[in-house]
Amino acid sequence: MLRDLIKTFDDRVDASFDALRGNRIADRTFYTASELGDFGLLWVIFGLLRALRGGKLNERAAVRAIIATGVESFIVNIILKSIFGRGRPVREIEHPLPIRQPLTSSFPSGHATAAFCGAMLLSDEDPLAGLYFASAIVVALSRIYVKIHHASDVAAGIVVGLSLGAIAKRLFPLRRAH
Repeated sequence: MLRDLIKTFDDRVDASFDALRGNRIADRTFYTASELGDFGLLWVIFGLLRALRGGKLNERAAVRAIIATGVESFIVNIILKSIFGRGRPVREIEHPLPIRQPLTSSFPSGHATAAFCGAMLLSDEDPLAGLYFASAIVVALSRIYVKIHHASDVAAGIVVGLSLGAIAKRLFPLRRAH
């Protein structure tokens, strides 16, 4: 029953992307976002850019986000994915642009997890919070668009990323209590 509901959800979300697939702008946007999400690269770049803005708060936020997304990657890619072992979507399309084919299982999406963990941590006391979360949404959705993940993998990744980000914020607050 639950498996059927998840499959229906995945199929409907995937079908909703079909109208966009093949559009040059959408292809370029989502394939680029997916590549920037590989190995948490985008979150390292955003973290470094935040640190370069100067000040102890920005530096602490950057270091915390970069370290936390590394820890998140271990938790998701080594532990969670091995527990669930879900297969990736059947490759039904020729990819119009190059894309790395992951070797790990599909559930949960590591791109979505890293994106929302990184956005959660970098947005802390930053006026660019909207940019971080908008980027996280595009990276997460890109994995459905390029058919590397099921929609439910991405939804779970978002929840895991937000949860890990919240835990990291609580354990390592930007401002130290005196």
